[in-house]
Amino acid sequence: MNLTDLSSGFRDGAQRRRAQAVIEERLADDREQDECRYLMRFWWQLTMTYQEVSARELQAHVSAGKLNAVEALIEAIRCSPDRIDAWILSAEQIFPVIHDRGHEAGL
Repeated sequence: MNLTDLSSGFRDGAQRRRAQAVIEERLADDREQDECRYLMRFWWQLTMTYQEVSARELQAHVSAGKLNAVEALIEAIRCSPDRIDAWILSAEQIFPVIHDRGHEAGL
């Protein structure tokens, strides 16, 4: 599955930033370094038209629950901005905010 079309599926930059915030604040846990790295590459993919990360890489490095959320976001992006809004609200209810330990330690 090619992910280079994702940046064009958002209503506007504000909606893209909200979806990215969910990834950064609720999915990318720095205690899981490998997974975090690939989730942040996906975070970048939402703004890029070239391939930053592949679906295969996400499948190999992201845990099942978070991968399901990422795949649901991809489907929502390809469907409609309203589906993206619904994904954001759902993900915010399912995934708690993660405290960035690296940031807190001044790294």
